[in-house]
Amino acid sequence: MHRYTLATVACCLFSSFGLAWLNPACGAERPNIVVIYTDDQGTLDANCYGSKDLVTPTFDRLAATGIRFTQMYSPSAICSASRAGLMTGRFPARAGVPSNVSSALGQPGMPTEELTIAELMRTAGYRTGHVGKWHLGYTPDTMPNGQGFQSSFGHMGGCIDNYSHFFYWNGPNRHDLWRDGKEIWMDGAYFGDAMVDECKRFISASQDGPFFLYWAINWPHYPLQGTAKWRERYASLPSPRRMYAAFVSSMDERIGQVVDHLEQLGLRENTIIVLQSDHGHSVEERTFFGGGNPGPYRGAKGCLFEAGIRVPSIVSWPGGLPQGVVRGQLAVGCDWFPTLAELASVNLPQVHLDGRSLATVLKSADAPSPHDSFYWQLGRGPRAQWVVRRGDWKLLGNPTDSRAPKSLGEADRLFLANLAMDETEARNLAADHPETVQELQELQRKYAASLAADGR
Repeated sequence: MHRYTLATVACCLFSSFGLAWLNPACGAERPNIVVIYTDDQGTLDANCYGSKDLVTPTFDRLAATGIRFTQMYSPSAICSASRAGLMTGRFPARAGVPSNVSSALGQPGMPTEELTIAELMRTAGYRTGHVGKWHLGYTPDTMPNGQGFQSSFGHMGGCIDNYSHFFYWNGPNRHDLWRDGKEIWMDGAYFGDAMVDECKRFISASQDGPFFLYWAINWPHYPLQGTAKWRERYASLPSPRRMYAAFVSSMDERIGQVVDHLEQLGLRENTIIVLQSDHGHSVEERTFFGGGNPGPYRGAKGCLFEAGIRVPSIVSWPGGLPQGVVRGQLAVGCDWFPTLAELASVNLPQVHLDGRSLATVLKSADAPSPHDSFYWQLGRGPRAQWVVRRGDWKLLGNPTDSRAPKSLGEADRLFLANLAMDETEARNLAADHPETVQELQELQRKYAASLAADGR
């Protein structure tokens, strides 16, 4: 049992937050919600984000019918931690997942006392479904069905081969495909198509009432297994961009098939779609040392420079949100928990959330970010990476640069950047602004103390 008590679910009337503009009919049904979490997708890897060499009509279509963020940050720079922040609305470290959890059967993950957005929505009458990657635990109580999802289809570890469905990393060889906590075998079936089929099945079965679908599509995360159609389309690009691009377009195409299904069922107008990457692109050997496009930003997956945590992010709800607009306010993946709850008129639980509702930001380009400051922590202990962001100032502790690991020295253990002065974070400004360093260090200590007070 979870130790947090849910507040009473709100009725059809909107709350006092002034959200009548979000849905013109006060008595309208609650919106369906589809959260699509891509994996290892670079900061600028969609046409609507400026890439000139990619074909991403679904990203562009959702941006044209919704809101595109230019300063959205992932909860963390690695997979499990980012997912914990999304699922709980809390700092990943506060949710008990400061780094990746094991991809091995029988290994626990996110503590079960954490309240997930699936549990919140299920309590409010939503049908809840998970499709794709989990990576938040590999025991019955920490797998999706134990964390609020009524149905689950996908893999519990960090990545699988898309044809054999075996864990794609290192030995021992182990199969990783599950439905509702039971291992299933679909040898040879292309996992991307299997996910699409499962999403369609869940949506069709849930269309008579509000549903919450979490599609954690493990693409363009390695192994880069795009379809022949897209491999041929990008054959002229250099390696590793061509392999990565083929997988991005294979992903975009399949997301489009699910959006088409919503439209065919007449559900699109009242369905909120969030489409966002879990963190920046990978430069690991398993992904040919790169392929993603971080634009001018420093770093990549696994570090807290901008390219590790600034991600593509779109929200589209034709019946309730502005369309074809851009928002530049600071926002974080933890914010989707309270934002979606507010859009769906679901009361928030009485639990500390680090995320804040973006409802006013969605309404107005002039609204301020809900965050005066924010905190990221990757790992535990004295050498954990951390970041405090306040305004344009950003102080990194124990930073690493995944793309240029030798570019940082001992003098950079505290690295100060100002994103308005230099979005590339090329130079450490700590020596030039000692008073700012001191202020942000004190803020970091307060954040760390709040985690310690929660036993983290």
